[in-house]
Amino acid sequence: MNQETPKQAPASQQPAPSPATIAANRAAADAMQLDSMDEEEARRGFLGTRPEAEVRNDRGEVVWSMGDYAFLHSEQPPATVHPALWRQARLNRLHGLFEVTPGIYQVRGFDISNMTIIEGRSGLIVIDPLTCIETARAALDLYCSLRAPRAVVAVIYSHSHTDHFGGVAGIVDEQQVRRGEVAVIAPSGFMEAVYAETVAAGPAMARRAQFQFGHTLRRGPCGQVDAGLGKTLPRGRVSLIAPTELIREEVETRVIDGVEIVFQLAPQSEAPAEMHFHFPALRALNLAENATKTLHNLCPLRGSEVRDPRLWSMYLNQALERFVPHVDVVFAQHHWPTWGRARIERFVSEQRDMYRFLHDQTLRLMNRGRTGIEIAESLRLPRSLEGAWHARGFYGSVSHNVKSIYTKYLGWYDGNPLHLHLLPDEIGAARYVEYMGGADAILQRASADLRRGEFRWVAEVTGRLLFAEPDNLRARELAAQALEQMGFQAQSATWRNAFLLGAHELLQGKPTATRNPAATLAALPETALLELLGTRIDFERCEGLDLRMDWSFDGSGHVHHLVFSNSALTLAGTAHATGADVSVRVHRSVLERGLGGQCRLADEASAGAFRIEGDAASFVRWLESVEQPDPNFSVVLP
Repeated sequence: MNQETPKQAPASQQPAPSPATIAANRAAADAMQLDSMDEEEARRGFLGTRPEAEVRNDRGEVVWSMGDYAFLHSEQPPATVHPALWRQARLNRLHGLFEVTPGIYQVRGFDISNMTIIEGRSGLIVIDPLTCIETARAALDLYCSLRAPRAVVAVIYSHSHTDHFGGVAGIVDEQQVRRGEVAVIAPSGFMEAVYAETVAAGPAMARRAQFQFGHTLRRGPCGQVDAGLGKTLPRGRVSLIAPTELIREEVETRVIDGVEIVFQLAPQSEAPAEMHFHFPALRALNLAENATKTLHNLCPLRGSEVRDPRLWSMYLNQALERFVPHVDVVFAQHHWPTWGRARIERFVSEQRDMYRFLHDQTLRLMNRGRTGIEIAESLRLPRSLEGAWHARGFYGSVSHNVKSIYTKYLGWYDGNPLHLHLLPDEIGAARYVEYMGGADAILQRASADLRRGEFRWVAEVTGRLLFAEPDNLRARELAAQALEQMGFQAQSATWRNAFLLGAHELLQGKPTATRNPAATLAALPETALLELLGTRIDFERCEGLDLRMDWSFDGSGHVHHLVFSNSALTLAGTAHATGADVSVRVHRSVLERGLGGQCRLADEASAGAFRIEGDAASFVRWLESVEQPDPNFSVVLP
């Protein structure tokens, strides 16, 4: 069941902080310990910017603007925003071109991530060309207008997340890369990681990311104020150019356009494929996304593989021992740098210790029989780290990081057989409501609990009620009010965004879906496209079909041997022993468009786009079973 908003949905009202929220945020403000150097370092090296960092696409539409955040001008936080998050949001609003050290520059505040620009002997080395083509182009234009126009001779992807490669086509042309004029360098395993997160699980992550980043929420003191790592995601076109060179050794030194760079691989840390950079001659260290001005995620709310905090901490320790004694500045691909030996050593060691602490203490309590949710409810950082501003959970949180570590080691099951085979909410919710005396009794008690500030409990019980009665308007109102207050109290930007978007969708319905054209598909190898095709098969529409296929793409000399049996697609390593049932030839752009939701592959076959020899009827039947992901699936309602 996928319920839409009822025709008589409750009218949206400007939410207000409850007395409990006002008291909670006042107490948080009283307990804050500020680092007075943060703002100084966030502004240091500023060279200039464009008004509001506004970026438009070719149609004149705004894809990025800091003007949306003008409400952050006041140092005094409103009662609807956690005071620490308000301060972080103000720091993340600073934008422009900044000098990190002579020869290294960053464009910040033109995207959720930073673009780092290294001045080489003949041109520019760009680390992480942002999320989309438009913001990347604007960032490079800003640098050229304030320094000097120079050609990009190398692009480096620090890791495999979209906000660190998606704008590459805005700063270099793919033909330049193919001609060898521009090198594209990435850590080993980069393309495999991009496929797994951005493509294979991409549609689900994209929908869930709306709740993490809040980019579909209205900006303002009662709405989205920040994303913890930066403001939010831009609304531009994503691109990908495959790497021409991979860093494969644990520590590898290269000279690129006269600049010596020591690469340190850090796989399975903040991303499956990630690396740090030391610039010996420039006395600078880039820690990618492994040491930023926040407690990071061990599994983001959008979903991902669970990251390894033990390895994460180990890589930071290696950087601390190997590189930090020889640098004057440490910087990253989010937030602002840290200068000075003492501050650098403290910053990196505290980041190292934070992830190790969470890992070790979770395992300690896990081995005493505590479940993930029990550990998350009680564990806190030691006071020495609680006092470190960069260790605050503006993006990740102790709570969901602890649950991630538990899941990494023990999986989803908490060991209690009573929880081994629970009913799904769509089935169990109606019985839950009946046992609690019916909807009216739940709503009466939930209203009283809401007035007492018991927002987590109200959200839980009304959530159950809504899975039994999704059209119950009063339940929607109470659930939304509870989520709003939880959002107003959240220090984590991602928690705030999730709570507030949940409240919004309960009252206003889901946003209009926009299908992702999956521009990254063009950079994937043929085998990845075919594997992705296997994840789109509705097996019930072709159950019992056995088909051996030979696939080839126009302009490619390779034949792929595919076996569809027992409703599973396998890319075989050798030719079919008894020959193929069907041979297919098609231009890969047809498959890209089909996987990207721009056409139905079965319709393309009927129109003659596929050249088919052999059992065409079975092949077309198989293509008919290919479905498209739902980019707008329901989250807060069944």
